[in-house]
Amino acid sequence: KIPVIIGSAGGSGAEVHLNWTSEIVKEIAKKKNLHFKIALIHAEVEKDYLEKKLAQRKIKPLGPVPELTSKDIEEATRIVAVMGVRSHIKALEMGAEVIIAGRSNDPAMFAALPIKEGYDPGLALHMGKILECGAMASTPGTTSDCMMAYLREGCFIVEPTNPLRRCIPSTVAAHTLYEKSSPLHIIGPEGVVDVTGCKFEQYSERAVKVSGSKLKKSETINIKLEGASKVAYRTICIAGLRDPIMIKRIDECEKHVRDTVLTYFNDISPEDYQLIFHIYGKNGVMGELEPRKEITSHEICLILEAVAKDQELANTICAFARSTLMHYSYKGRIATAGNLAFPYAPSDIPTGAVYRFNIHHLVEVDDPDELFSIEMVEV
Repeated sequence: KIPVIIGSAGGSGAEVHLNWTSEIVKEIAKKKNLHFKIALIHAEVEKDYLEKKLAQRKIKPLGPVPELTSKDIEEATRIVAVMGVRSHIKALEMGAEVIIAGRSNDPAMFAALPIKEGYDPGLALHMGKILECGAMASTPGTTSDCMMAYLREGCFIVEPTNPLRRCIPSTVAAHTLYEKSSPLHIIGPEGVVDVTGCKFEQYSERAVKVSGSKLKKSETINIKLEGASKVAYRTICIAGLRDPIMIKRIDECEKHVRDTVLTYFNDISPEDYQLIFHIYGKNGVMGELEPRKEITSHEICLILEAVAKDQELANTICAFARSTLMHYSYKGRIATAGNLAFPYAPSDIPTGAVYRFNIHHLVEVDDPDELFSIEMVEV
C-alpha cells in the first residue's frame, strides 16, 4: 500500500486546521466505506513550554527579526512548530496508512518514506523541494498539475505527469532556488542540503536527472516556530479613475484626503488608525521603489485601505476618506459628478481582522519529538 501524507494540514497546520482536515478525511472514508489507520501529528506549541525555553535562552531569531519576548508569546493567536521527516517516519513505523500532519517543512512529506527506506537523505530532501509545488518545475509551469519523481542510488529523476509539459535543467534548477535565502543551500529541520556540486541533466525529452545533493546535519536540533498575532481590523474600497485631469493630480488628491481625515478625526489618536492608498497604474505594486514616476495609463485603479484598532473605526475612516475623494474639487476639474467609479455596491468592504507574523524564530530542543505528538485513529 502507498501511504497518503498530508502536511501543513489546512494550510497552516495549527490544531484547528488539523481537526478540520481530519474531519474531511473521515467524511470521505465513511462515504466510500474505506477503513485505514490515520496518524494525526500535532504541531501547535503550548505557550508555557515556550516561556520555559525563553527563560533558558533556547530561542533565537530566524533572520532579521527582533528577539522573542513574553509579550510576543502571549499575543500570538496560535503558535506552531515546523516538523521535518522524523515525525512522518515515526508515524509510518507506527502503521499509519494516512498521515495528517500539522505544520510541516514542505519537502518532508515527500522525503519521509524514501529516507525511511534507506535512500540518501540529501537527494530525498532535494527531491521533495522540487515536488512541493507540483509541476512548477516544468514548462509551462503550474501548481495545478502533478510531477513524478524516481529516486535512485546517487540521483533522482523528475518528470511531469501531463504529456503537454516537460522538465528541462533550467526549470528544475530554478525551482531549487525558490523561496530560499541562499542559492546553494536548502535549510530545514534535518540540517542543510548543499547543492553546490549539484548537476541537472536532461534525462529524456521530458525528464531531468539531478545528482550531487548532500545533507549536512546540524550539530544542534533547532526547530522553526511560527506565530501570528491580531493587530487591527481592515476595510477597503475599490474604485476606478479615468478622468485624465484627476489622474495627473492624484498626488494632490491623496494629500487632500489625508489632511482632511486628520483634521476631522482630530479627537482620535493617529496611532489608532492608518490610511493607505494603493494606486495601480502609478506604483501600486512597488510603491516608493517604482522607478517610473510618470503615469502613462488612461485609467488607474485605487484601493483605499483603512486599518484601525476596531472594525467600526476602520469602516468610518474608509467611508469618510472615500466620500472626501469622490467629491474633491481638484485643480482643473471639469466634471460635476463624482470622481470615482465603484465596481461593487456597497463600495466599502470590511475584510475583518488583520494579523502579522510576530514569531519567526528557532527553538533549540534535545528531542524534536517533544514538540510533535502522534495520535493514532482508526476509521
